Amino acid sequence: MFFLKEIDLSNFNTDNADNMSYMFSGCSSLKKLNISNFNTVNVINMSGMFNCCSSLNEINISYFDIKNTTDMVGMFYRCSNKFKKKIRSKFKNINNDVFEKAFH
Repeated sequence: MFFLKEIDLSNFNTDNADNMSYMFSGCSSLKKLNISNFNTVNVINMSGMFNCCSSLNEINISYFDIKNTTDMVGMFYRCSNKFKKKIRSKFKNINNDVFEKAFH
């Protein structure tokens, strides 16, 4: 049995993506994810994107452009509390109801 632990999608073109919901959902063994070049300006739905990624501890989404995103419900649902705190600290200046729903 193979468990995905690391993904490098730094060359993945997401320029035209508008839906990233549940993209990595259920990847419970995933520890490191490189999505450093994801263009999220057109993404409307990120709900459940990292749902149940309970081992995830290395990801940088501080460059995500979420101004057009209307659904982030459960984006980090069932991720570790330590990981959630790390993500929140990167977005500490965002006072956005849509973003707050990402942690529930």
